[in-house]
Amino acid sequence: MSRTSAAHTSAARTSAARTSAEIATQPAAWRRAAGAAAGFEGLPEPGERVAVTGCGTSWFMAIAYAALREAAGLGETDAFAASEFPAGRRYDRVVAITRSGTTTEVLDLLGALRGRVPTTALTTDPATPVMTAADAVAVLDWADEESVVQTRFATTAFAFLRAGLGDLSGGLPGGPAGRTTGGLPGLKSVAEAAVEAELALTEPLPEAVLGAEQWTFLGRGWTYGLALEAALKMREAAGAWTEAYPAMEYRHGPIAVTAPGRVTWVLGPLPEGLAGEVAKAGGTLVSRPGADPLADLVRAQRLAVTVAESRGLDPDRPRNLTRSVILSP
Repeated sequence: MSRTSAAHTSAARTSAARTSAEIATQPAAWRRAAGAAAGFEGLPEPGERVAVTGCGTSWFMAIAYAALREAAGLGETDAFAASEFPAGRRYDRVVAITRSGTTTEVLDLLGALRGRVPTTALTTDPATPVMTAADAVAVLDWADEESVVQTRFATTAFAFLRAGLGDLSGGLPGGPAGRTTGGLPGLKSVAEAAVEAELALTEPLPEAVLGAEQWTFLGRGWTYGLALEAALKMREAAGAWTEAYPAMEYRHGPIAVTAPGRVTWVLGPLPEGLAGEVAKAGGTLVSRPGADPLADLVRAQRLAVTVAESRGLDPDRPRNLTRSVILSP
């Protein structure tokens, strides 16, 4: 039995405690990822035009990384679902995120790009086809998961890529190979995010958030990708009614669903005036402007598991999902 097949089998036997246990290991996994990024050859270089791709959760991490890299002034960076990649567009490097290393759309894309553009893949399993499909592969095997629903690998892959950008706090040396950046004042290091994630693992979740009937996640810039991922976790694990939008788009329609018993959760900076509008509509606002958004995503992961269990669902056995999507020829 292959490692991937074994993972499918073990996931079918696990309980919700398995997902919770994997969520709890993220701070340590992020720290290890930051160290691994420092010695990895194959990350995008400053000035390169880059595309990042994946499917599902991996696509949302690609969106977050692309926005962060471009905001740091390191080069134009786009993100696409693997099935929607623009074949005729030219890039200096394409980065693919695939936990299983077997996702059909990702492998097909890497095959189409071979010999035309350098490719880098992030995965967990060195015994899968992605090892030969990409030119460079970062194997984050310590972040592998038994769970169908991604938590640890997704955030660890993002932490790896984030650390690979260097010091983003103010354009100072200190990243891999002494890289410098244009700087994003106030952005914390991966190590600092890991410390905050440890707190996010222990803080009680507010009762109003646990008992809500609907959740809308918002983000700006790179945190929009995290908002998409938070909403997806709630849908996957708990079958919940969740939505996600760029924070400034909230007032352009999505605010219509805001009401008592419904949550508006902002990852990252809180747009001016938004708190008052949520309150006026009777909704519950969750906002931690000073917290690292990646650590705040950990809170949303915990919420997804808790809501699933409160509804009698097993987040380790999400409806209609498998650990990897492998399409028939």
